[in-house]
Amino acid sequence: MNLAEAVKRIEDLDRGAIEKSKERWLSVAKPLFSLGKFEELITSIAGIKGREFYSLDKKALLIMCADNGVVEEGVTQTRQEITAVVTGNFAQKVSSVCKMSEIAGVDIFPVDIGVAVDVDGVTDNNIKVAYGTKNITKEPAMTKDEAIKAIEVGINKVIELKELGYDIIATGEMGIGNTTTSSALASVLLNLPVEDVTGRGAGLSSKGLQKKIDTIKRAINVNKPDKNDVIDVLSKIGGLDIAGITGIFIGGGVCHIPIVIDGFISGISAVIASKICPKARQYILPSHVSKEPAGHIVLDELGLSPIINADMCLGEGTGAVALFPLLDMSYAVYSKVNTFQQWNGNETYKVLR
Repeated sequence: MNLAEAVKRIEDLDRGAIEKSKERWLSVAKPLFSLGKFEELITSIAGIKGREFYSLDKKALLIMCADNGVVEEGVTQTRQEITAVVTGNFAQKVSSVCKMSEIAGVDIFPVDIGVAVDVDGVTDNNIKVAYGTKNITKEPAMTKDEAIKAIEVGINKVIELKELGYDIIATGEMGIGNTTTSSALASVLLNLPVEDVTGRGAGLSSKGLQKKIDTIKRAINVNKPDKNDVIDVLSKIGGLDIAGITGIFIGGGVCHIPIVIDGFISGISAVIASKICPKARQYILPSHVSKEPAGHIVLDELGLSPIINADMCLGEGTGAVALFPLLDMSYAVYSKVNTFQQWNGNETYKVLR
């Protein structure tokens, strides 16, 4: 499915299902509103799926993997080839998020959308857009056509997972240098100083952080992205991983599947998706708030509040996957606990009410 068609197919949430879900929460025999944000998440999913009761049994993590040419500028302490190494680790199920996903019952789907080399067990040259992006301090990261193609990869991956019966999808990424591209995008799209949205990434020193800030400023000056044209901004100073995740969020709207944000990088992708198609925002769920400076900023832009505050900044989708067991517990209360009507006449009922 192409981007234009996908945008046309996204509808508003089912208000009837949302109201039924709210009524269900009011009837569950517990103190009213006592599960806080979890009640809101479960109700949002009802609106997304269009029904009061649903399944969250089949969970997926889509990890978009790509390299970034800006690494040439020394904006990270980690070598570029680590992108391919960790991407391969996803396929072998030995990375951090793989071990977390085993516990949470999540199936992992790494996607080589733009790694600088081919990765055994992951690369599919039918969908790989490019072998990394260009150095944004010298030229645009990619063409507009490449950016759109990458978005469409994300959309179609969600459609594939929908056909396989998946109920909910988390977003993840792997790409050395992608906090640099994410900060560049955040600065332009949110109209904020580069300093306010740029962090240390994978452990930069103060000197390294300043170099990263200066690099982003040069990239913006060289490319002069048009903030009123989100695809222009994405193509000039973004990354293929970010474009792919943008497509995942749009695909969620097409398929009526809730898509869970991980950290800052997938957060800025969610911002881009909501700018391309405002209705797509309704299908996006928060998980944690990244330790990166712009973690709170992107969630605020989306009107979302984090569920987990744990100073995480690992990436790979770890924060999003951490939400799933909490959702399962919340849905168990929602769907399986007796209602006040069933407890009618019981002294406990009178106290709770």
